[in-house]
Amino acid sequence: MTQLITTQKTYNPNHLIDAVTARLELKNDAGFAKALKVEAPIIEKVRSSSLPLGGYLLMRLRELTGMSVTDLQDLMGDRRRKFRMNVRQVRATLN
Repeated sequence: MTQLITTQKTYNPNHLIDAVTARLELKNDAGFAKALKVEAPIIEKVRSSSLPLGGYLLMRLRELTGMSVTDLQDLMGDRRRKFRMNVRQVRATLN
């Protein structure tokens, strides 16, 4: 297998998709989507930056490749080390 270069300076999930496609020896995005058990349009939307690469896909990639989440994030140029949920507080009304 080929060595993966894990130094990206800007966020670009295409680098991650291309690197994992090469590592898993897949032919195209349809094969990549099938390996992840998602529909092909999801991968197209991630490539075009209209859909972020979310936690589910990141965890599936981790399971398929055996790489750490940190290494996968480095491949796509994501430098965040913590993910925070955006939870809105809802006030309960008392009757």
